Amino acid sequence: MKLFDTSVLIKMLKEKHFEPGAISVITLIEVLRGIRDFNKRQTIKTLLEQAFTIINLDNNVIKTYCELYNLLKKSGEIIEDADLLVAACAKAYSLELITSDEDFKRLKKYGVKVKIEQTSRR
Repeated sequence: MKLFDTSVLIKMLKEKHFEPGAISVITLIEVLRGIRDFNKRQTIKTLLEQAFTIINLDNNVIKTYCELYNLLKKSGEIIEDADLLVAACAKAYSLELITSDEDFKRLKKYGVKVKIEQTSRR
């Protein structure tokens, strides 16, 4: 199964075309925080919860996050916490992370399955 990052999910929302897969609760939060209108936010939240499996921050994800964090810190390659939590969700559940963010590439060597997709910038 695929885990979609925020950049890819926003593209899906704009195109009104969803693929089967999952999103992390972090991605859900990142999308929803940008929607100011309460009713629209609730509508989008319900839509996303129906369209995707939501991966929460459970003990498995937390353990994986800590392992990845320590490896990255040791090699001097720290990335943003939100991005690392998304990557930990993917690794913890053996999901392929679909993103347009090139920064995730460096996590491949730590066992995170990453596929970079180009999104159009308008």
